[in-house]
Amino acid sequence: MITKYFTKVVVRFNPLGAEGKAARLFLSSIPPSMKGACVIDNKLITDAKTEPLVKVTFKDKKTLEVNPTSMNFNELSAFFDRHSRSLQINESIQA
Repeated sequence: MITKYFTKVVVRFNPLGAEGKAARLFLSSIPPSMKGACVIDNKLITDAKTEPLVKVTFKDKKTLEVNPTSMNFNELSAFFDRHSRSLQINESIQA
């Protein structure tokens, strides 16, 4: 997963729910070197009212959010990699 272009990550999940594994894998895929440059806000959900969420803000200020209940980790990473790849292509064209 291309995390180089992330500026903010918000993850809300129930660790015992269906979304728990995908959300934990997503958080663990962010390398330690990015944790200083990227704001990471994670919250464990304990009530049934709050929806699980994975929300990423990129360097170009675009925000993508998804409900991790409906996706596994591979689908989740592919969803965010689509925009990261377009930013990578734009960066290589401008360089």
